[in-house]
Amino acid sequence: MQRFFIQKSTILFLSLIVLAGCRKNNQNQSYQQQAPELPVDIVKQGDASVSREYAASVEGVSNVEIRPQVTGYLTKIFVDEGDYVRAGQSLFKIEDQIFREQLKSAQAALITAQANLSTSKIDVDRKKELFRNKMVSDIQVKEAEANYNAARGAVSQSMSSIESAKINLNFSTIKAPVSGYIGRFNYRLGSLLTPTNQDPITLLSDIHQVYTYFSMSENDFNNFQKQTVGSNINEIIKNTPAVSLLLSGGEKYAETGRIDAVEGQFNKTTGSITLRAKFNNPNNLLRSGNTGKIVMEQFYSNVILLPIASTRTIQDKTFVFTIKDGKATQLPIEVSGKAGDNFIISKGLKAGDQYIVTGFDRLQPGTPVVAQKQKNAQPKKS
Repeated sequence: MQRFFIQKSTILFLSLIVLAGCRKNNQNQSYQQQAPELPVDIVKQGDASVSREYAASVEGVSNVEIRPQVTGYLTKIFVDEGDYVRAGQSLFKIEDQIFREQLKSAQAALITAQANLSTSKIDVDRKKELFRNKMVSDIQVKEAEANYNAARGAVSQSMSSIESAKINLNFSTIKAPVSGYIGRFNYRLGSLLTPTNQDPITLLSDIHQVYTYFSMSENDFNNFQKQTVGSNINEIIKNTPAVSLLLSGGEKYAETGRIDAVEGQFNKTTGSITLRAKFNNPNNLLRSGNTGKIVMEQFYSNVILLPIASTRTIQDKTFVFTIKDGKATQLPIEVSGKAGDNFIISKGLKAGDQYIVTGFDRLQPGTPVVAQKQKNAQPKKS
Protein backbone atom coordinates (compact mmCIF):
# COMPACT_ATOMS: atom_id res chain seq x y z
CA MET A 1 0.00 0.00 0.00
CA GLN A 2 2.82 2.37 0.89
CA ARG A 3 4.70 1.42 -2.29
CA PHE A 4 1.58 2.16 -4.35
CA PHE A 5 1.28 5.59 -2.72
CA ILE A 6 4.95 6.39 -3.46
CA GLN A 7 4.60 5.34 -7.11
CA LYS A 8 1.47 7.44 -7.49
CA SER A 9 3.21 10.48 -5.97
CA THR A 10 6.19 10.02 -8.28
CA ILE A 11 3.96 9.85 -11.34
CA LEU A 12 2.12 13.01 -10.25
CA PHE A 13 5.42 14.85 -9.73
CA LEU A 14 6.74 13.85 -13.13
CA SER A 15 3.48 14.97 -14.73
CA LEU A 16 3.83 18.40 -13.14
CA ILE A 17 7.36 18.71 -14.50
CA VAL A 18 6.20 17.76 -17.98
CA LEU A 19 3.35 20.27 -17.82
CA ALA A 20 5.69 23.04 -16.70
CA GLY A 21 8.08 22.27 -19.55
CA CYS A 22 5.26 22.34 -22.06
CA ARG A 23 4.05 25.71 -20.72
CA LYS A 24 7.57 27.14 -21.02
CA ASN A 25 7.87 25.87 -24.58
CA ASN A 26 4.50 27.41 -25.39
CA GLN A 27 5.64 30.76 -23.95
CA ASN A 28 8.84 30.64 -26.04
CA GLN A 29 6.85 29.81 -29.14
CA SER A 30 4.38 32.59 -28.35
CA TYR A 31 7.28 35.06 -27.89
CA GLN A 32 8.78 34.00 -31.18
CA GLN A 33 5.42 34.40 -32.88
CA GLN A 34 5.04 37.93 -31.45
CA ALA A 35 8.53 39.06 -32.58
CA PRO A 36 8.33 39.66 -36.37
CA GLU A 37 11.37 39.32 -38.55
CA LEU A 38 11.99 42.63 -40.29
CA PRO A 39 14.68 43.55 -42.85
CA VAL A 40 17.41 45.84 -41.55
CA ASP A 41 20.29 47.67 -43.19
CA ILE A 42 23.22 49.91 -42.35
CA VAL A 43 23.13 53.70 -42.77
CA LYS A 44 25.34 54.71 -45.71
CA GLN A 45 27.38 57.83 -46.44
CA GLY A 46 27.83 59.17 -49.95
CA ASP A 47 27.40 62.00 -52.46
CA ALA A 48 24.08 63.53 -53.42
CA SER A 49 22.62 66.06 -55.84
CA VAL A 50 19.74 68.07 -54.43
CA SER A 51 17.19 70.14 -56.32
CA ARG A 52 16.60 73.38 -54.42
CA GLU A 53 13.58 75.55 -55.15
CA TYR A 54 13.44 79.29 -54.51
CA ALA A 55 10.45 81.58 -54.94
CA ALA A 56 11.08 83.97 -57.83
CA SER A 57 9.55 87.05 -59.42
CA VAL A 58 9.83 87.90 -63.13
CA GLU A 59 10.62 91.24 -64.74
CA GLY A 60 11.38 92.23 -68.32
CA VAL A 61 14.97 93.16 -69.09
CA SER A 62 13.69 96.70 -69.61
CA ASN A 63 10.76 98.15 -67.70
CA VAL A 64 10.62 101.69 -69.01
CA GLU A 65 8.44 104.39 -67.50
CA ILE A 66 6.88 106.45 -70.27
CA ARG A 67 6.88 110.08 -69.08
CA PRO A 68 6.30 113.40 -70.88
CA GLN A 69 9.27 115.70 -71.52
CA VAL A 70 7.09 118.77 -72.10
CA THR A 71 3.94 120.19 -70.55
CA GLY A 72 0.64 120.01 -72.38
CA TYR A 73 -2.73 118.34 -72.70
CA LEU A 74 -2.96 114.75 -73.94
CA THR A 75 -4.77 114.96 -77.28
CA LYS A 76 -4.18 111.57 -78.95
CA ILE A 77 -3.51 107.98 -77.89
CA PHE A 78 -2.20 105.78 -80.73
CA VAL A 79 -2.08 102.44 -78.88
CA ASP A 80 -4.12 100.46 -76.40
CA GLU A 81 -3.26 98.82 -73.10
CA GLY A 82 -1.52 95.47 -73.65
CA ASP A 83 -0.42 96.24 -77.22
CA TYR A 84 2.97 95.16 -78.46
CA VAL A 85 4.90 98.12 -79.89
CA ARG A 86 8.25 98.50 -81.58
CA ALA A 87 11.00 100.95 -80.74
CA GLY A 88 10.28 104.36 -82.31
CA GLN A 89 6.53 103.78 -82.66
CA SER A 90 4.29 106.73 -81.72
CA LEU A 91 2.35 106.20 -78.50
CA PHE A 92 0.84 109.53 -77.36
CA LYS A 93 0.38 113.04 -78.67
CA ILE A 94 0.53 116.24 -76.58
CA GLU A 95 -1.06 119.45 -77.87
CA ASP A 96 1.79 120.99 -79.95
CA GLN A 97 0.43 124.34 -81.12
CA ILE A 98 2.42 126.29 -78.57
CA PHE A 99 5.64 124.53 -79.62
CA ARG A 100 4.98 125.29 -83.28
CA GLU A 101 4.58 128.97 -82.42
CA GLN A 102 7.76 128.90 -80.39
CA LEU A 103 9.57 127.44 -83.40
CA LYS A 104 8.20 130.17 -85.69
CA SER A 105 9.26 132.84 -83.21
CA ALA A 106 12.76 131.40 -82.99
CA GLN A 107 13.03 131.26 -86.78
CA ALA A 108 11.95 134.94 -87.03
CA ALA A 109 14.48 135.91 -84.38
CA LEU A 110 17.18 134.17 -86.42
CA ILE A 111 16.31 136.23 -89.49
CA THR A 112 16.59 139.43 -87.44
CA ALA A 113 19.88 138.30 -85.90
CA GLN A 114 21.32 137.44 -89.30
CA ALA A 115 20.31 140.87 -90.60
CA ASN A 116 22.01 142.55 -87.64
CA LEU A 117 25.07 140.41 -88.28
CA SER A 118 25.22 141.58 -91.89
CA THR A 119 24.86 145.20 -90.80
CA SER A 120 27.58 144.77 -88.18
CA LYS A 121 29.90 143.22 -90.75
CA ILE A 122 29.39 146.13 -93.11
CA ASP A 123 30.08 148.59 -90.26
CA VAL A 124 33.29 146.79 -89.30
CA ASP A 125 34.59 146.76 -92.86
CA ARG A 126 33.75 150.46 -93.35
CA LYS A 127 35.44 151.57 -90.12
CA LYS A 128 38.55 149.52 -90.85
CA GLU A 129 38.83 151.33 -94.21
CA LEU A 130 38.33 154.71 -92.50
CA PHE A 131 40.93 153.74 -89.89
CA ARG A 132 43.47 153.05 -92.65
CA ASN A 133 42.75 156.56 -93.97
CA LYS A 134 43.07 157.87 -90.41
CA MET A 135 39.52 159.15 -90.40
CA VAL A 136 38.39 157.17 -87.31
CA SER A 137 40.18 156.08 -84.19
CA ASP A 138 41.23 152.57 -83.17
CA ILE A 139 38.57 152.56 -80.43
CA GLN A 140 35.80 153.05 -82.96
CA VAL A 141 37.06 150.04 -84.91
CA LYS A 142 37.11 147.91 -81.79
CA GLU A 143 33.57 149.02 -80.94
CA ALA A 144 32.41 147.95 -84.40
CA GLU A 145 34.13 144.61 -84.01
CA ALA A 146 32.47 144.12 -80.60
CA ASN A 147 29.07 144.85 -82.11
CA TYR A 148 29.85 142.36 -84.88
CA ASN A 149 30.77 139.65 -82.36
CA ALA A 150 27.58 140.38 -80.41
CA ALA A 151 25.58 139.99 -83.61
CA ARG A 152 27.30 136.65 -84.26
CA GLY A 153 26.35 135.59 -80.73
CA ALA A 154 22.75 136.59 -81.33
CA VAL A 155 22.67 134.46 -84.47
CA SER A 156 24.04 131.45 -82.56
CA GLN A 157 21.51 132.02 -79.79
CA SER A 158 18.66 132.19 -82.30
CA MET A 159 19.83 128.97 -83.93
CA SER A 160 19.93 127.31 -80.51
CA SER A 161 16.40 128.52 -79.80
CA ILE A 162 15.26 126.96 -83.05
CA GLU A 163 16.82 123.62 -82.12
CA SER A 164 15.23 123.82 -78.66
CA ALA A 165 11.84 124.58 -80.20
CA LYS A 166 12.25 121.63 -82.58
CA ILE A 167 13.11 119.33 -79.67
CA ASN A 168 10.04 120.45 -77.73
CA LEU A 169 7.92 119.96 -80.83
CA ASN A 170 9.31 116.44 -81.29
CA PHE A 171 8.73 115.70 -77.61
CA SER A 172 5.05 116.49 -78.11
CA THR A 173 4.86 113.10 -79.83
CA ILE A 174 5.85 110.45 -77.29
CA LYS A 175 7.48 107.41 -78.90
CA ALA A 176 8.47 103.98 -77.62
CA PRO A 177 12.14 103.90 -76.56
CA VAL A 178 12.24 100.09 -76.77
CA SER A 179 10.09 97.29 -78.16
CA GLY A 180 7.72 95.69 -75.68
CA TYR A 181 4.24 95.53 -74.22
CA ILE A 182 2.24 98.54 -73.11
CA GLY A 183 1.00 98.53 -69.54
CA ARG A 184 -1.99 100.22 -67.95
CA PHE A 185 -2.65 103.90 -68.70
CA ASN A 186 -2.56 106.29 -65.77
CA TYR A 187 -3.88 109.24 -67.81
CA ARG A 188 -6.62 109.66 -70.40
CA LEU A 189 -7.43 112.08 -73.23
CA GLY A 190 -7.54 115.65 -71.97
CA SER A 191 -5.25 115.03 -69.00
CA LEU A 192 -2.62 117.68 -68.30
CA LEU A 193 0.81 116.07 -68.57
CA THR A 194 3.95 117.56 -67.08
CA PRO A 195 7.47 116.19 -66.54
CA THR A 196 6.80 116.44 -62.79
CA ASN A 197 3.72 114.16 -62.77
CA GLN A 198 3.97 111.65 -59.94
CA ASP A 199 2.92 108.68 -62.07
CA PRO A 200 4.23 107.81 -65.54
CA ILE A 201 1.77 107.71 -68.42
CA THR A 202 2.32 103.96 -68.66
CA LEU A 203 4.98 101.28 -68.32
CA LEU A 204 6.62 99.64 -71.34
CA SER A 205 8.08 96.17 -70.75
CA ASP A 206 10.72 94.70 -73.03
CA ILE A 207 10.29 90.95 -72.46
CA HIS A 208 12.31 89.33 -75.26
CA GLN A 209 14.42 88.33 -72.27
CA VAL A 210 13.36 88.35 -68.63
CA TYR A 211 15.08 88.58 -65.26
CA THR A 212 14.00 86.34 -62.38
CA TYR A 213 14.89 87.52 -58.90
CA PHE A 214 15.12 85.04 -56.01
CA SER A 215 16.61 84.95 -52.51
CA MET A 216 18.95 82.37 -51.04
CA SER A 217 19.82 81.71 -47.40
CA GLU A 218 23.33 82.26 -46.14
CA ASN A 219 24.02 78.53 -45.81
CA ASP A 220 22.74 77.77 -49.31
CA PHE A 221 24.73 80.67 -50.78
CA ASN A 222 27.93 79.53 -49.07
CA ASN A 223 27.41 76.04 -50.47
CA PHE A 224 26.62 77.56 -53.87
CA GLN A 225 29.95 79.40 -53.86
CA LYS A 226 31.88 76.29 -52.80
CA GLN A 227 30.47 74.26 -55.67
CA THR A 228 31.26 76.85 -58.35
CA VAL A 229 34.76 77.35 -59.71
CA GLY A 230 36.15 80.86 -59.38
CA SER A 231 38.26 83.08 -57.17
CA ASN A 232 35.79 85.99 -57.16
CA ILE A 233 32.08 86.54 -57.59
CA ASN A 234 32.37 87.42 -61.30
CA GLU A 235 34.12 84.13 -62.07
CA ILE A 236 31.62 82.25 -59.92
CA ILE A 237 28.71 83.79 -61.86
CA LYS A 238 30.41 82.97 -65.16
CA ASN A 239 30.79 79.29 -64.22
CA THR A 240 27.38 78.71 -62.62
CA PRO A 241 25.35 75.83 -64.06
CA ALA A 242 22.06 76.44 -65.83
CA VAL A 243 18.92 76.85 -63.72
CA SER A 244 15.31 75.96 -64.44
CA LEU A 245 12.08 77.85 -63.84
CA LEU A 246 8.83 76.38 -62.59
CA LEU A 247 5.81 78.47 -63.54
CA SER A 248 3.09 79.32 -61.04
CA GLY A 249 1.05 76.31 -62.15
CA GLY A 250 3.95 73.94 -61.50
CA GLU A 251 4.86 73.27 -65.14
CA LYS A 252 8.51 73.60 -66.17
CA TYR A 253 9.44 76.51 -68.45
CA ALA A 254 10.95 75.30 -71.71
CA GLU A 255 14.01 77.56 -71.65
CA THR A 256 16.86 77.24 -69.14
CA GLY A 257 18.44 80.32 -67.61
CA ARG A 258 21.72 81.35 -66.07
CA ILE A 259 22.55 83.39 -62.99
CA ASP A 260 24.12 86.67 -64.09
CA ALA A 261 24.09 88.87 -60.99
CA VAL A 262 24.31 88.63 -57.20
CA GLU A 263 23.34 91.36 -54.76
CA GLY A 264 26.23 93.05 -52.96
CA GLN A 265 25.15 92.22 -49.42
CA PHE A 266 22.82 90.10 -47.30
CA ASN A 267 19.52 91.42 -46.03
CA LYS A 268 19.99 91.94 -42.29
CA THR A 269 16.32 91.32 -41.58
CA THR A 270 15.85 88.08 -43.53
CA GLY A 271 19.45 86.82 -43.55
CA SER A 272 19.21 86.13 -47.29
CA ILE A 273 20.84 87.42 -50.45
CA THR A 274 19.15 88.13 -53.79
CA LEU A 275 20.33 86.59 -57.06
CA ARG A 276 19.23 87.25 -60.63
CA ALA A 277 18.87 84.75 -63.46
CA LYS A 278 18.22 85.65 -67.11
CA PHE A 279 15.94 83.63 -69.39
CA ASN A 280 15.23 83.96 -73.10
CA ASN A 281 11.54 84.52 -73.80
CA PRO A 282 11.10 83.90 -77.54
CA ASN A 283 7.35 83.21 -77.36
CA ASN A 284 6.62 86.03 -74.90
CA LEU A 285 5.16 83.51 -72.49
CA LEU A 286 6.60 85.30 -69.49
CA ARG A 287 5.51 88.80 -68.52
CA SER A 288 6.68 91.28 -65.94
CA GLY A 289 4.99 90.45 -62.66
CA ASN A 290 4.89 86.67 -63.20
CA THR A 291 5.90 84.47 -60.29
CA GLY A 292 7.43 81.02 -60.13
CA LYS A 293 10.26 79.01 -58.62
CA ILE A 294 13.90 78.79 -59.58
CA VAL A 295 15.20 75.21 -59.47
CA MET A 296 18.92 74.71 -58.84
CA GLU A 297 20.93 71.52 -58.56
CA GLN A 298 23.32 71.58 -55.60
CA PHE A 299 25.94 68.92 -54.97
CA TYR A 300 26.77 67.57 -51.50
CA SER A 301 29.63 65.17 -50.74
CA ASN A 302 29.99 62.68 -47.86
CA VAL A 303 26.51 63.12 -46.44
CA ILE A 304 24.33 60.67 -44.53
CA LEU A 305 21.71 59.14 -46.84
CA LEU A 306 18.58 57.28 -45.77
CA PRO A 307 15.80 55.93 -48.02
CA ILE A 308 12.67 58.04 -47.68
CA ALA A 309 10.59 54.85 -47.64
CA SER A 310 12.36 53.78 -44.43
CA THR A 311 11.10 56.80 -42.47
CA ARG A 312 7.85 57.75 -40.79
CA THR A 313 6.46 61.28 -40.51
CA ILE A 314 4.39 62.24 -37.46
CA GLN A 315 3.22 65.84 -36.98
CA ASP A 316 5.92 67.34 -39.22
CA LYS A 317 8.63 65.28 -37.49
CA THR A 318 10.55 62.48 -39.16
CA PHE A 319 11.42 59.20 -37.41
CA VAL A 320 13.30 55.99 -38.20
CA PHE A 321 13.07 52.60 -36.47
CA THR A 322 16.12 50.78 -35.14
CA ILE A 323 16.53 47.61 -33.06
CA LYS A 324 18.02 47.78 -29.57
CA ASP A 325 18.16 44.81 -27.20
CA GLY A 326 15.78 42.92 -29.46
CA LYS A 327 13.12 45.63 -29.36
CA ALA A 328 12.02 48.30 -31.83
CA THR A 329 13.21 51.82 -31.00
CA GLN A 330 11.85 54.93 -32.72
CA LEU A 331 14.48 57.66 -33.27
CA PRO A 332 13.80 61.26 -34.36
CA ILE A 333 15.98 62.51 -37.20
CA GLU A 334 16.56 65.90 -38.83
CA VAL A 335 16.44 66.15 -42.62
CA SER A 336 18.38 68.84 -44.51
CA GLY A 337 17.32 67.92 -48.01
CA LYS A 338 15.96 65.37 -50.45
CA ALA A 339 18.17 63.65 -53.01
CA GLY A 340 16.16 61.41 -55.31
CA ASP A 341 14.63 58.63 -53.18
CA ASN A 342 16.82 59.47 -50.19
CA PHE A 343 16.78 61.95 -47.36
CA ILE A 344 19.97 63.79 -46.45
CA ILE A 345 20.23 63.39 -42.67
CA SER A 346 21.79 66.19 -40.65
CA LYS A 347 21.13 64.85 -37.17
CA GLY A 348 19.97 61.64 -35.47
CA LEU A 349 21.94 59.02 -37.43
CA LYS A 350 25.53 58.38 -38.43
CA ALA A 351 27.19 56.10 -40.95
CA GLY A 352 27.11 52.47 -39.78
CA ASP A 353 23.95 52.77 -37.66
CA GLN A 354 21.33 50.07 -38.15
CA TYR A 355 17.76 50.81 -39.22
CA ILE A 356 14.64 48.85 -40.12
CA VAL A 357 14.05 49.05 -43.85
CA THR A 358 10.35 48.14 -44.16
CA GLY A 359 7.46 46.55 -42.28
CA PHE A 360 7.21 49.09 -39.47
CA ASP A 361 3.86 50.60 -40.47
CA ARG A 362 2.08 49.20 -37.39
CA LEU A 363 5.18 48.76 -35.25
CA GLN A 364 5.11 50.31 -31.79
CA PRO A 365 8.23 51.34 -29.85
CA GLY A 366 9.29 48.55 -27.49
CA THR A 367 7.81 45.75 -29.62
CA PRO A 368 10.11 42.69 -29.82
CA VAL A 369 11.71 42.47 -33.25
CA VAL A 370 13.99 39.96 -34.90
CA ALA A 371 16.54 41.53 -37.29
CA GLN A 372 16.74 40.01 -40.72
CA LYS A 373 19.61 41.18 -42.88
CA GLN A 374 18.37 42.46 -46.21
CA LYS A 375 20.61 42.11 -49.22
CA ASN A 376 21.30 45.08 -51.48
CA ALA A 377 19.29 47.43 -49.25
CA GLN A 378 21.17 50.66 -49.69
CA PRO A 379 20.36 54.23 -50.64
CA LYS A 380 20.08 54.81 -54.34
CA LYS A 381 22.67 57.05 -55.92
CA SER A 382 21.39 60.55 -56.48
